Amino acid sequence: MILDGKAVSEKRLELLKEKIEESGLYPRLATVIVGDDPASQMYVRMKHRACERVGIGSIGIELPADASNERVLEAVARLNNDPDINGILVQLPLPAGVDARRVIDAISPDKDVDGFHPCNIGRLFSGDPLFAPCTPQGIMTILEEYHIPTAGEHAVVIGRSIDVGRPMAALLLNADATVTICHSKTRDLKGEARRADILVSAVGKARFVGPDMVKEGATVIDVGINHDEDGKLCGDLDFEAVKDLAGAITPVPGGVGPMTIATLMENTFKAARLRACSSITAR
Repeated sequence: MILDGKAVSEKRLELLKEKIEESGLYPRLATVIVGDDPASQMYVRMKHRACERVGIGSIGIELPADASNERVLEAVARLNNDPDINGILVQLPLPAGVDARRVIDAISPDKDVDGFHPCNIGRLFSGDPLFAPCTPQGIMTILEEYHIPTAGEHAVVIGRSIDVGRPMAALLLNADATVTICHSKTRDLKGEARRADILVSAVGKARFVGPDMVKEGATVIDVGINHDEDGKLCGDLDFEAVKDLAGAITPVPGGVGPMTIATLMENTFKAARLRACSSITAR
């Protein structure tokens, strides 16, 4: 079974558009991009197009690659204090001269729709998330949409990054899976992967996961966006070699990627609703 993230994202975005129209709210997302990295610029444009599609207002702040920490932090502070902005997204990666951790920490947790602020990561690991990082949450939505059970299943996550691997493990654990996180120091990586009922690869290496790492019938989720030696776009999975072995599999492109943006839109609307509720309570 091909897990079509593009189709799921289309469905979720249409539903979200209806919810926003019915709510009477006008959510607004602000993006901050530092430098002129072509991939980052493309991702930001995609996010703004998604905003327009569902009825979310958006503004973009562009800073030069040599912007200081202070200048980036000032931009974040202005957005934190702007009552018309519900969500703030700082496009990663940031240039080497900017301290990404300081910038993420400076975002108000109730506007951190990317889910990377320590408060939001902490709430996620405590089992009471406010905003979960968009890629892992998007994966959970795919599993739910295709009725793939998680409770009692053995899930293996390859990769321990703070933006995908660790929060992915937390979300699966919150969904009652038994979770193993693998990384570069894991002794028997192939053996651990072969035991997975649900295998999530976020290692960032082209065609890293082959058939010797996949249990027959497993659900295999590919987070990787890579290019092979010929420059062809591919994921972490050797898709052609694995697809007939897996019970369900995400393609690249068209799998996890579209769900990341759909989840960002959902998080932004959630932030707007929470702000509206707090304003009513404050009165």
